[in-house]
Amino acid sequence: MFTGIVQGIAHVESLESRPGLTTFHVKFPPEHLDNITIGASVALNGTCLTVTRQQGDCLSFDAMQETLRLTTLGDLQAGSAINFERAARIGDEIGGHLLSGHIHTTAVVNAIERPENNCVLYFRVPSSWMRYIFPKGYIAINGASLTIGEVTDDTFNVYLIPETLRATTFSDLKVGDRINIEIDSQTQTIVDTLARMGYDRRKS
Repeated sequence: MFTGIVQGIAHVESLESRPGLTTFHVKFPPEHLDNITIGASVALNGTCLTVTRQQGDCLSFDAMQETLRLTTLGDLQAGSAINFERAARIGDEIGGHLLSGHIHTTAVVNAIERPENNCVLYFRVPSSWMRYIFPKGYIAINGASLTIGEVTDDTFNVYLIPETLRATTFSDLKVGDRINIEIDSQTQTIVDTLARMGYDRRKS
C-alpha cells in the first residue's frame, strides 16, 4: 500500500526491452534507499513495481507487457523524471489517501493554467471512468494523492501549490502528455454498489 505522498523524483538511467518485458534501471536520491531490499515495492508514477536488483543508488524494476499497456511506463525513456514513493509501513502517517499502486486508466493533459503562485491542470479521461470522479473527491495522478476541483462530462482539474510542483514532476507536464490515474477505491466501491441497486450516475 501507498499513501499518495510523493517522496521525491527519480530518473530513468537506462532501460532494456525484451519480448513482453521491459527492465527499468532507475537512479534514486541516496537518502531514500535506506534498508531497501530486493523484492521491495516502490511506486513509479503511481505504478507498484518490485525491486529486482540494486547497484548503488540505481534500482531495477521489471514491467510486463500488460503493465506497459495499461500505464504510461511504456512512454519512459532514458533521462525521464518520475515520481516515486516507497511502500508504506505500519505507523506511517497517511497524509494523502490509501493507494494500491494499481493503475486504472490513463488521462491526457488537456490544458494548463498558471496564475500567480498556483498551477491548474486539466485532464481528459476516458468516459467510462468519469463516473468515479467527483468535485472535492480524491484521485491519484502519477502516484500523487490530489483533491479534484471542477468536473465536466469528460474532464476534471486539480489545483497545485508551489510545494507540490517542487516535490513532483508536475511542473514539467505539457498539454498532450499522458498521466496515470488510480481511482479512489472507496469511491469506486460506493458508485458500483449504488449502480447495482439501480442508482446509476450515468442515467442521472
